[in-house]
Order: sequence, then structure tokens, then C-alpha cells
Amino acid sequence: MFLPQTYLVAVILMFITMLCWGSWANATKMDKNWRFELFYWDFSIGVILTSLIFAWTLGSLGDSGPAFWNNLIHAHFSDIGKALVSGVIFNIANILLVAAISIAGMSVAFPVGIGIALVVGTILSYLVSAKGNPFFLFIGILLVLFAIVLTAVAYSKKEEQEKGGDVSTKGLILSIVSGVLMSFFYPILADSINVRSSLTPYTAVFFFAVGLFVCNLVANYYVMRKPFSGDALSMQSYFSGSTKQHLIGTFGGLIWCSGLSLNIIASTNAGPAIAYAFGQGATLIAVIWGVFVWKEFSHVKNVFSLLAFMFLCYLSGLVSIGIANLVN
Repeated sequence: MFLPQTYLVAVILMFITMLCWGSWANATKMDKNWRFELFYWDFSIGVILTSLIFAWTLGSLGDSGPAFWNNLIHAHFSDIGKALVSGVIFNIANILLVAAISIAGMSVAFPVGIGIALVVGTILSYLVSAKGNPFFLFIGILLVLFAIVLTAVAYSKKEEQEKGGDVSTKGLILSIVSGVLMSFFYPILADSINVRSSLTPYTAVFFFAVGLFVCNLVANYYVMRKPFSGDALSMQSYFSGSTKQHLIGTFGGLIWCSGLSLNIIASTNAGPAIAYAFGQGATLIAVIWGVFVWKEFSHVKNVFSLLAFMFLCYLSGLVSIGIANLVN
């Protein structure tokens, strides 16, 4: 299998992760008539297909460790269980996040939900494998935490001016709950590859995808019948979708899972805390999409300076996190 042999290669993989994780949710915006609950069925399919693509290509080539199939048949049940549980936790958290995006917009849901996941998830990942300078790592986390506060202030201004209090407040609450849940998936997944006899990154992501897919069969159907907003949906609504609509969801899952795969691969060199924290700089990408492409704050006054300062804090935090592996 392929694994990064230098920190520079790991950084490149983490940067690609940031782009993937910050961009995949744009797929939810490509067809406003296609509800997120319907989108998410295809998203889960895209995730499991992508995990197999990585497993049978990069995960089966090279001599850095056991190939995917060999690792799969010799995997320990405890490690398989960790990866499966990780997928279940992420699936529930991500359904809530996608719901929050559909209600509150990307430039609110991503900074709040993913920001919380970054802070708590990085701390927990550091406990799994204490790799990297803790001073620079946690200074970076504090800067990101301040960026979250700035985003919340910008969000309150948006609420006041657009007078959408009830629905938008629901979006904020969903973002917070999603962030707390999402904090736990990565440390558990990282722990499944934490020792030499555990899963390889490729096998771990595959079982993660299986856990996500199986959980989705129950969780997403429940959300369809009892949606956060709008009317209840049936499976007939999903099967009546166009080929384009199904491909959009599958593409979203492909982009996100590509980011996860590259991030877990990078963590073998950079350490899980640094890899996860760096990858969650996706918020920067999401804010750029939300503000400049989707124009979510176009009618809100006196808010762009707050968003610009939030961007600066995130960027400074990422730089601090990025050099944590270089300063001992």
C-alpha cells in the first residue's frame, strides 16, 4: 500500500483534504428541488464506492505495508468495530450537518459545526497519539475557537436583518449538535490504525464506509419520515429522482470520502491530531463558497469585516497547527 514517507507529502495530502471537505457540500446546492434527505442516500453510496476505489488502488500497491485484501482477512474484530462505530457516529453527525446547511447556509453551518468538531476532535485525537508540538497545536485550536465566536456574531447579525429567527435558530442548534457528535468519529477511526497490528488506513476507511452506509439505512429513513423542515418524504420520492440528481449526491460522497482517505493516510506520518486539525481548515473553503459563490450574506449589512477577521483567525490557526510537527 502507499503511505507518505515525508511530512511534505503528508502536508500535500492534508491540503487536498481541506479542499475536498470544504467543497463537497456544494453538491447539496446544485438542485434546490432535491431535498437533502434524498441527496444523502446517494452521498452514502458515493462514500462506500470511493473507499473501495482507494482500497483496490493505492491500498493494494506499494510495499509500505499489507495490501488491502490481506489486511481485510486478518483484521482484528476490535479494530473493525472501532471503524464501524466511527462510521455510525459520523453518519448521524453529518445528516445533522447537511440539515443545518439546508436551513442556515454553508457559511454558518460549516464554521459552527466543523469548528466545534475541530477543537474537540483534535484534542481527542492527540490523546490517541500525542504527536506534534502541543503548544503550537493548541494555540492553533484557540485561534479557531475565536473564529467560531466571530462567526456566531456574524450569524446573529444575519438573523436580526433577515428576521428568520425560528428556522435559522434550528439550523444553529443542528450545527452545534452535529459538531459535538462529529468530534468523536475521527479519534475512534484513528485508534483503529494506531498500532502495527491494526487496520491499514485503507481498510479502516472501508469499514468506516460500511458503518456509515448501514447506519444510513435507518437514520436517513427516520429523518425522511420526520424531517427537520418541510413535508415527510417516501422512498418513492428518491426513486423518482433524475439521473443527474443521483449523480450529484454520489459525487458529493466521492469528494468527501476522497478527503477522508487522504487525511487518514497522511495521519500515519503527521499524526492524527495534526492531520485532522489541518483537514478541518475546510471551513475556510466553505466560507469562500458560501459568501462569494452562493451569496449567503449578500443582503446582510456590516458583516463582511467580521467574516474577514474570522478568515484571518482560521488561517493563523492552521499555520500554527501545520508547523506543530516541525517544532519540537
